Amino acid sequence: MTWPVPVWDRGGVEQYLMMILISLAAVVVLGGVTLALVAGRRRGPRYETTTDPDDRGPLGPVDTLERPDEATGRLQRLRSRLVRSNTSMGRAVLALLSSDKIDEDVWDQIEETLLLADMGTSASMELVERLKQRVTVLGSRDPGEVQAMLREELLRMVGPDMDRTVSTETAGTKPAVVLVVGVNGVGKTTTVGKIARVLVAEEKKVLLGAADTFRAAAAEQLTTWGARVGVETVSSHEGADPASVAYNAVARGVEEEVDVVLIDTAGRLQNKAGLMDELGKIKRVVEKTRTVDEVLLVLDATTGQNGLVQAKVFSEVVNVTGIVLTKMDGSAKGGIVVSIQRQLGVPVKLIGLGEGPDDLAPFEPKAFVDAIIG
Repeated sequence: MTWPVPVWDRGGVEQYLMMILISLAAVVVLGGVTLALVAGRRRGPRYETTTDPDDRGPLGPVDTLERPDEATGRLQRLRSRLVRSNTSMGRAVLALLSSDKIDEDVWDQIEETLLLADMGTSASMELVERLKQRVTVLGSRDPGEVQAMLREELLRMVGPDMDRTVSTETAGTKPAVVLVVGVNGVGKTTTVGKIARVLVAEEKKVLLGAADTFRAAAAEQLTTWGARVGVETVSSHEGADPASVAYNAVARGVEEEVDVVLIDTAGRLQNKAGLMDELGKIKRVVEKTRTVDEVLLVLDATTGQNGLVQAKVFSEVVNVTGIVLTKMDGSAKGGIVVSIQRQLGVPVKLIGLGEGPDDLAPFEPKAFVDAIIG
Protein backbone atom coordinates (compact mmCIF):
# COMPACT_ATOMS: atom_id res chain seq x y z
CA MET A 1 0.00 0.00 0.00
CA THR A 2 1.35 3.51 -1.02
CA TRP A 3 1.07 6.30 1.50
CA PRO A 4 0.67 10.06 0.45
CA VAL A 5 3.80 12.21 0.54
CA PRO A 6 3.92 13.94 3.92
CA VAL A 7 3.74 17.77 3.88
CA TRP A 8 7.21 17.94 5.47
CA ASP A 9 8.71 16.11 2.49
CA ARG A 10 11.28 18.44 0.89
CA GLY A 11 9.98 18.09 -2.69
CA GLY A 12 6.38 18.58 -1.63
CA VAL A 13 7.26 21.70 0.37
CA GLU A 14 9.07 23.25 -2.60
CA GLN A 15 6.11 22.62 -4.90
CA TYR A 16 3.73 24.01 -2.32
CA LEU A 17 5.80 27.20 -1.86
CA MET A 18 6.11 27.65 -5.63
CA MET A 19 2.34 27.50 -6.04
CA ILE A 20 1.93 30.15 -3.33
CA LEU A 21 4.49 32.48 -5.01
CA ILE A 22 2.82 32.13 -8.40
CA SER A 23 -0.58 32.90 -6.88
CA LEU A 24 0.78 35.98 -5.10
CA ALA A 25 2.42 37.25 -8.31
CA ALA A 26 -0.85 36.88 -10.22
CA VAL A 27 -2.71 38.82 -7.52
CA VAL A 28 -0.14 41.65 -7.64
CA VAL A 29 -0.29 41.93 -11.44
CA LEU A 30 -4.09 41.89 -11.57
CA GLY A 31 -4.27 44.40 -8.75
CA GLY A 32 -1.85 46.74 -10.54
CA VAL A 33 -3.87 46.61 -13.76
CA THR A 34 -7.09 47.30 -11.86
CA LEU A 35 -5.59 50.30 -10.05
CA ALA A 36 -4.24 51.71 -13.32
CA LEU A 37 -7.65 51.45 -14.97
CA VAL A 38 -9.37 53.10 -12.01
CA ALA A 39 -6.77 55.90 -11.91
CA GLY A 40 -7.12 56.42 -15.64
CA ARG A 41 -10.90 56.84 -15.29
CA ARG A 42 -10.42 59.36 -12.50
CA ARG A 43 -7.88 61.42 -14.45
CA GLY A 44 -9.99 61.45 -17.60
CA PRO A 45 -8.80 60.62 -21.11
CA ARG A 46 -5.10 60.25 -21.88
CA TYR A 47 -3.66 62.06 -24.85
CA GLU A 48 -1.13 60.10 -26.82
CA THR A 49 1.71 61.39 -28.98
CA THR A 50 1.50 60.65 -32.70
CA THR A 51 4.28 58.97 -34.68
CA ASP A 52 5.51 62.33 -36.00
CA PRO A 53 7.33 64.14 -33.15
CA ASP A 54 6.88 67.51 -34.88
CA ASP A 55 3.17 66.99 -35.43
CA ARG A 56 2.22 66.46 -31.84
CA GLY A 57 -1.39 66.91 -30.82
CA PRO A 58 -4.03 65.61 -28.46
CA LEU A 59 -5.82 62.40 -29.31
CA GLY A 60 -8.94 61.31 -27.55
CA PRO A 61 -12.44 62.46 -26.61
CA VAL A 62 -13.33 66.07 -25.93
CA ASP A 63 -15.69 66.78 -23.07
CA THR A 64 -16.34 70.51 -23.50
CA LEU A 65 -15.89 73.01 -26.31
CA GLU A 66 -13.08 75.52 -25.97
CA ARG A 67 -13.29 79.20 -26.80
CA PRO A 68 -10.24 80.18 -28.90
CA ASP A 69 -8.43 83.46 -28.31
CA GLU A 70 -9.22 86.30 -30.68
CA ALA A 71 -6.75 86.40 -33.56
CA THR A 72 -6.48 90.19 -33.45
CA GLY A 73 -3.51 91.25 -31.37
CA ARG A 74 -2.17 87.71 -30.88
CA LEU A 75 1.28 88.64 -32.15
CA GLN A 76 1.48 91.49 -29.65
CA ARG A 77 0.56 89.10 -26.84
CA LEU A 78 3.20 86.62 -28.00
CA ARG A 79 5.82 89.30 -28.69
CA SER A 80 8.06 88.27 -25.78
CA ARG A 81 8.60 84.85 -27.39
CA LEU A 82 9.49 86.47 -30.69
CA VAL A 83 11.89 88.84 -28.94
CA ARG A 84 13.75 85.94 -27.32
CA SER A 85 14.24 84.20 -30.66
CA ASN A 86 15.22 87.15 -32.85
CA THR A 87 17.01 89.85 -30.86
CA SER A 88 20.47 88.45 -31.62
CA MET A 89 20.34 89.95 -35.10
CA GLY A 90 18.84 93.30 -34.16
CA ARG A 91 21.02 93.88 -31.15
CA ALA A 92 24.19 92.94 -33.00
CA VAL A 93 23.47 95.33 -35.87
CA LEU A 94 22.50 98.14 -33.48
CA ALA A 95 25.69 97.67 -31.49
CA LEU A 96 27.81 97.87 -34.64
CA LEU A 97 25.99 100.93 -35.98
CA SER A 98 26.38 102.71 -32.64
CA SER A 99 30.15 102.20 -32.46
CA ASP A 100 32.43 105.26 -32.43
CA LYS A 101 34.01 104.36 -35.76
CA ILE A 102 32.23 102.66 -38.63
CA ASP A 103 34.69 101.45 -41.25
CA GLU A 104 34.60 98.68 -43.85
CA ASP A 105 35.34 96.05 -41.21
CA VAL A 106 32.21 97.09 -39.32
CA TRP A 107 30.10 96.95 -42.48
CA ASP A 108 31.47 93.49 -43.21
CA GLN A 109 30.46 92.39 -39.71
CA ILE A 110 26.97 93.80 -40.21
CA GLU A 111 26.61 91.93 -43.49
CA GLU A 112 27.84 88.73 -41.86
CA THR A 113 25.32 89.16 -39.04
CA LEU A 114 22.49 89.51 -41.56
CA LEU A 115 23.64 86.45 -43.48
CA LEU A 116 23.77 84.41 -40.28
CA ALA A 117 20.20 85.54 -39.63
CA ASP A 118 19.17 83.83 -42.91
CA MET A 119 18.38 87.07 -44.70
CA GLY A 120 20.08 85.91 -47.87
CA THR A 121 22.97 87.40 -49.86
CA SER A 122 21.17 89.91 -52.07
CA ALA A 123 18.91 91.21 -49.30
CA SER A 124 21.84 91.52 -46.87
CA MET A 125 23.95 93.46 -49.37
CA GLU A 126 21.03 95.75 -50.21
CA LEU A 127 20.31 96.49 -46.56
CA VAL A 128 23.99 97.24 -45.86
CA GLU A 129 24.16 99.67 -48.80
CA ARG A 130 21.05 101.53 -47.68
CA LEU A 131 22.33 101.71 -44.10
CA LYS A 132 25.66 103.06 -45.36
CA GLN A 133 23.94 105.88 -47.20
CA ARG A 134 21.76 106.82 -44.25
CA VAL A 135 24.59 106.68 -41.71
CA THR A 136 26.65 109.00 -43.92
CA VAL A 137 23.80 111.49 -44.15
CA LEU A 138 22.83 111.12 -40.48
CA GLY A 139 26.35 111.64 -39.18
CA SER A 140 25.19 110.59 -35.72
CA ARG A 141 25.64 107.62 -33.40
CA ASP A 142 22.70 108.45 -31.17
CA PRO A 143 21.15 105.07 -30.21
CA GLY A 144 17.60 106.35 -30.65
CA GLU A 145 18.25 107.70 -34.14
CA VAL A 146 20.17 104.61 -35.19
CA GLN A 147 17.40 102.33 -33.93
CA ALA A 148 14.72 104.31 -35.78
CA MET A 149 16.78 104.14 -38.99
CA LEU A 150 17.31 100.39 -38.70
CA ARG A 151 13.61 99.86 -37.95
CA GLU A 152 12.56 101.76 -41.07
CA GLU A 153 14.92 99.84 -43.33
CA LEU A 154 14.00 96.43 -41.93
CA LEU A 155 10.29 97.22 -42.20
CA ARG A 156 10.75 98.24 -45.82
CA MET A 157 12.45 94.90 -46.56
CA VAL A 158 9.86 92.82 -44.69
CA GLY A 159 7.19 94.43 -46.85
CA PRO A 160 4.49 96.26 -44.89
CA ASP A 161 2.25 96.61 -47.95
CA MET A 162 2.01 92.92 -48.91
CA ASP A 163 -1.44 91.37 -48.69
CA ARG A 164 -1.24 88.94 -45.77
CA THR A 165 -4.92 88.13 -45.54
CA VAL A 166 -5.71 84.41 -45.57
CA SER A 167 -8.37 84.06 -48.29
CA THR A 168 -11.37 82.81 -46.38
CA GLU A 169 -13.94 84.99 -48.10
CA THR A 170 -15.52 84.16 -51.46
CA ALA A 171 -17.13 86.53 -53.91
CA GLY A 172 -19.59 83.84 -54.96
CA THR A 173 -20.81 80.57 -53.48
CA LYS A 174 -19.34 79.23 -50.26
CA PRO A 175 -17.08 77.69 -49.11
CA ALA A 176 -13.59 79.12 -49.44
CA VAL A 177 -11.07 76.26 -49.81
CA VAL A 178 -7.67 76.36 -48.10
CA LEU A 179 -5.09 73.67 -48.92
CA VAL A 180 -2.24 73.19 -46.43
CA VAL A 181 0.98 71.59 -47.73
CA GLY A 182 4.59 71.00 -46.65
CA VAL A 183 7.35 68.48 -46.04
CA ASN A 184 7.42 65.86 -43.28
CA GLY A 185 7.77 67.01 -39.71
CA VAL A 186 6.89 70.71 -39.98
CA GLY A 187 3.62 70.36 -38.06
CA LYS A 188 0.98 70.64 -40.79
CA THR A 189 -1.82 68.84 -38.95
CA THR A 190 -1.24 70.89 -35.82
CA THR A 191 -1.14 74.04 -37.94
CA VAL A 192 -4.45 73.15 -39.62
CA GLY A 193 -5.99 72.67 -36.19
CA LYS A 194 -4.68 76.03 -35.03
CA ILE A 195 -5.91 77.80 -38.19
CA ALA A 196 -9.34 76.32 -37.50
CA ARG A 197 -9.22 77.92 -34.07
CA VAL A 198 -8.34 81.30 -35.60
CA LEU A 199 -11.32 81.05 -37.95
CA VAL A 200 -13.69 79.92 -35.22
CA ALA A 201 -12.62 82.94 -33.16
CA GLU A 202 -13.69 85.02 -36.17
CA GLU A 203 -17.08 83.26 -35.96
CA LYS A 204 -16.70 81.38 -39.22
CA LYS A 205 -18.24 77.97 -39.87
CA VAL A 206 -15.36 75.60 -40.65
CA LEU A 207 -15.03 72.04 -41.96
CA LEU A 208 -11.78 70.04 -41.92
CA GLY A 209 -10.63 67.53 -44.53
CA ALA A 210 -8.17 64.86 -43.33
CA ALA A 211 -6.39 64.15 -46.63
CA ASP A 212 -3.28 62.88 -44.86
CA THR A 213 -4.18 59.21 -45.19
CA PHE A 214 -0.64 57.87 -44.79
CA ARG A 215 0.52 58.93 -41.32
CA ALA A 216 -0.83 56.81 -38.50
CA ALA A 217 -3.36 58.70 -36.35
CA ALA A 218 -3.28 61.83 -38.55
CA ALA A 219 -7.05 61.80 -39.07
CA GLU A 220 -7.71 61.16 -35.37
CA GLN A 221 -5.41 64.00 -34.41
CA LEU A 222 -7.10 66.43 -36.79
CA THR A 223 -10.55 65.27 -35.67
CA THR A 224 -9.71 66.04 -32.06
CA TRP A 225 -8.33 69.49 -32.94
CA GLY A 226 -11.63 70.25 -34.64
CA ALA A 227 -13.82 68.70 -31.95
CA ARG A 228 -12.25 70.94 -29.31
CA VAL A 229 -13.87 73.96 -30.99
CA GLY A 230 -16.95 72.29 -32.47
CA VAL A 231 -15.59 71.75 -35.99
CA GLU A 232 -16.30 68.49 -37.86
CA THR A 233 -13.76 66.52 -39.88
CA VAL A 234 -14.25 64.54 -43.10
CA SER A 235 -11.90 61.54 -43.15
CA SER A 236 -11.48 58.01 -44.48
CA HIS A 237 -9.54 54.86 -43.69
CA GLU A 238 -5.76 54.75 -43.60
CA GLY A 239 -4.31 54.40 -47.10
CA ALA A 240 -7.38 55.86 -48.84
CA ASP A 241 -6.98 58.10 -51.89
CA PRO A 242 -6.20 61.56 -50.43
CA ALA A 243 -7.66 63.34 -53.47
CA SER A 244 -10.96 61.54 -52.87
CA VAL A 245 -11.01 62.62 -49.21
CA ALA A 246 -10.30 66.23 -50.18
CA TYR A 247 -13.03 66.13 -52.83
CA ASN A 248 -15.57 64.71 -50.38
CA ALA A 249 -14.69 67.37 -47.80
CA VAL A 250 -15.28 70.18 -50.28
CA ALA A 251 -18.49 68.58 -51.57
CA ARG A 252 -19.80 68.36 -48.02
CA GLY A 253 -18.73 71.93 -47.38
CA VAL A 254 -20.79 73.03 -50.37
CA GLU A 255 -23.77 71.01 -49.18
CA GLU A 256 -23.64 72.42 -45.64
CA GLU A 257 -22.75 75.96 -46.78
CA VAL A 258 -19.78 76.28 -44.46
CA ASP A 259 -17.55 79.35 -44.73
CA VAL A 260 -14.19 77.58 -45.03
CA VAL A 261 -12.93 74.07 -45.79
CA LEU A 262 -9.39 73.44 -44.49
CA ILE A 263 -7.64 70.47 -46.11
CA ASP A 264 -4.69 68.80 -44.40
CA THR A 265 -2.30 66.89 -46.67
CA ALA A 266 0.40 64.32 -46.02
CA GLY A 267 3.97 65.44 -45.57
CA ARG A 268 6.11 64.80 -48.59
CA LEU A 269 9.72 65.33 -49.60
CA GLN A 270 10.15 67.96 -52.27
CA ASN A 271 12.51 65.72 -54.25
CA LYS A 272 10.01 62.85 -54.62
CA ALA A 273 8.31 63.38 -57.98
CA GLY A 274 5.54 60.83 -57.36
CA LEU A 275 4.46 62.44 -54.08
CA MET A 276 4.56 65.93 -55.56
CA ASP A 277 2.46 64.77 -58.53
CA GLU A 278 -0.06 63.39 -56.07
CA LEU A 279 -0.27 66.78 -54.39
CA GLY A 280 -0.99 68.37 -57.75
CA LYS A 281 -3.71 65.76 -58.26
CA ILE A 282 -5.37 66.69 -54.95
CA LYS A 283 -5.64 70.29 -56.07
CA ARG A 284 -6.95 69.38 -59.54
CA VAL A 285 -9.60 67.05 -58.14
CA VAL A 286 -10.77 69.60 -55.58
CA GLU A 287 -11.10 72.23 -58.27
CA LYS A 288 -13.66 70.10 -60.06
CA THR A 289 -15.99 71.31 -57.33
CA ARG A 290 -14.53 74.60 -56.10
CA THR A 291 -11.55 76.82 -56.78
CA VAL A 292 -8.77 76.46 -54.21
CA ASP A 293 -8.66 79.98 -52.78
CA GLU A 294 -5.49 79.60 -50.71
CA VAL A 295 -2.51 77.25 -50.70
CA LEU A 296 -0.55 77.64 -47.48
CA LEU A 297 2.95 76.19 -47.31
CA VAL A 298 4.04 75.30 -43.77
CA LEU A 299 7.78 75.77 -43.21
CA ASP A 300 9.93 75.12 -40.16
CA ALA A 301 11.61 78.48 -39.51
CA THR A 302 14.63 76.79 -37.96
CA THR A 303 15.59 75.10 -41.25
CA GLY A 304 16.78 78.44 -42.63
CA GLN A 305 17.84 78.57 -46.28
CA ASN A 306 16.94 74.90 -46.77
CA GLY A 307 13.33 75.98 -46.43
CA LEU A 308 13.72 78.05 -49.61
CA VAL A 309 14.49 74.95 -51.66
CA GLN A 310 11.36 73.27 -50.31
CA ALA A 311 9.26 76.36 -50.94
CA LYS A 312 10.30 76.68 -54.59
CA VAL A 313 9.35 73.11 -55.47
CA PHE A 314 5.98 73.26 -53.73
CA SER A 315 5.21 76.60 -55.35
CA GLU A 316 5.83 75.11 -58.80
CA VAL A 317 3.46 72.20 -58.15
CA VAL A 318 0.50 73.87 -56.42
CA ASN A 319 1.06 77.63 -56.77
CA VAL A 320 1.64 78.53 -53.12
CA THR A 321 -0.14 81.74 -52.09
CA GLY A 322 1.04 82.13 -48.50
CA ILE A 323 3.64 80.91 -46.01
CA VAL A 324 3.14 79.68 -42.44
CA LEU A 325 6.41 79.81 -40.47
CA THR A 326 6.34 77.48 -37.46
CA LYS A 327 8.78 77.32 -34.52
CA MET A 328 9.56 81.03 -34.61
CA ASP A 329 9.87 80.86 -30.82
CA GLY A 330 12.85 78.52 -31.03
CA SER A 331 16.23 79.12 -32.65
CA ALA A 332 14.66 80.72 -35.69
CA LYS A 333 16.34 83.67 -37.36
CA GLY A 334 14.18 86.59 -38.42
CA GLY A 335 15.90 87.15 -41.75
CA ILE A 336 14.21 84.06 -43.21
CA VAL A 337 11.00 86.11 -43.59
CA VAL A 338 12.76 88.52 -45.97
CA SER A 339 14.55 85.87 -48.03
CA ILE A 340 11.47 83.65 -48.50
CA GLN A 341 9.26 86.53 -49.58
CA ARG A 342 11.89 87.85 -51.98
CA GLN A 343 12.61 84.58 -53.71
CA LEU A 344 9.01 83.40 -53.98
CA GLY A 345 7.10 86.65 -54.19
CA VAL A 346 4.76 85.07 -51.63
CA PRO A 347 3.95 86.70 -48.28
CA VAL A 348 4.37 85.18 -44.84
CA LYS A 349 0.81 85.16 -43.52
CA LEU A 350 0.98 83.27 -40.23
CA ILE A 351 3.70 82.45 -37.71
CA GLY A 352 3.81 79.86 -34.95
CA LEU A 353 5.26 80.99 -31.64
CA GLY A 354 4.75 78.04 -29.31
CA GLU A 355 3.08 74.69 -28.73
CA GLY A 356 -0.14 76.09 -27.21
CA PRO A 357 -3.39 75.79 -29.20
CA ASP A 358 -3.62 79.56 -29.72
CA ASP A 359 0.06 80.23 -30.38
CA LEU A 360 -0.45 80.76 -34.12
CA ALA A 361 -0.67 84.44 -35.01
CA PRO A 362 -1.33 86.51 -38.13
CA PHE A 363 1.98 87.99 -39.30
CA GLU A 364 2.22 91.70 -38.53
CA PRO A 365 5.33 93.35 -40.07
CA LYS A 366 5.58 96.23 -37.58
CA ALA A 367 5.29 94.00 -34.51
CA PHE A 368 7.76 91.56 -36.07
CA VAL A 369 10.39 94.24 -36.78
CA ASP A 370 9.94 95.78 -33.32
CA ALA A 371 10.69 92.36 -31.85
CA ILE A 372 13.76 91.91 -34.04
CA ILE A 373 15.40 95.17 -33.00
CA GLY A 374 14.41 94.66 -29.37
